[in-house]
Amino acid sequence: MQYVKIKDSIVEQIEAGMLCPRQKLPAERKLAESFDTTRVTLREALSLLEAEGRIYREDRRGWFISPEPLCYDPTLTVNFSTMAQAQNRIPKTQLLTAKSTLANKQAARLLGLQPFSDIYCIDRVRYLDDRPVAYVTSYIRPDIFPNLLDFDFSDSLTDVYREHFSVRYQKTRYRIVTSTLMGEMAQALRTTSGTPAMVIERINYDQNGAQVSCDIEYWRHDAISIESVAEFAQ
Repeated sequence: MQYVKIKDSIVEQIEAGMLCPRQKLPAERKLAESFDTTRVTLREALSLLEAEGRIYREDRRGWFISPEPLCYDPTLTVNFSTMAQAQNRIPKTQLLTAKSTLANKQAARLLGLQPFSDIYCIDRVRYLDDRPVAYVTSYIRPDIFPNLLDFDFSDSLTDVYREHFSVRYQKTRYRIVTSTLMGEMAQALRTTSGTPAMVIERINYDQNGAQVSCDIEYWRHDAISIESVAEFAQ
């Protein structure tokens, strides 16, 4: 099948270092001409490469070679900035909205709240090396964190919890699923609707075992690799 051969050819160029991370591929028309194929066949090859995390698309800008993904270890209690810097990446967090609202169905389910309970909702975008890679929505209980909206959310919420409210995580429950980026999330991550995403739900418990907040992270699937090590008692 020709689209598989095209895909394999581009993979070979990536692995040989001929195509570098974040390098822009030629326009689809030129790529199709260079492989002597149709744009329909070329797009099948590009879709395979995207599914494998080899390339990513930016809306109205074209296709790019994916950088190395961030290694995300759920067993480590470190924030995004610390995790990124430890891997020689440059992190940045952009605050989109921070408001007091009524709990929707998702927030109520994750935090065990009654429908329409008061809650804080904070939306942020995470960047790696100036590339937007994750859209994060956090739901937070205002009874545990009064006046939380007065603080700076451009870095770590967990640091704010610890330093200003003396709340530390005792445990975090994770759920990881696949999805797609749609609407405002796709727009914030400079991609097109329908782009594959990895979704990480985190429910956070304080030192008393109470559910205090939850975070839903929508990651570009090529930007993250879930890795962990399990150690067993002898």
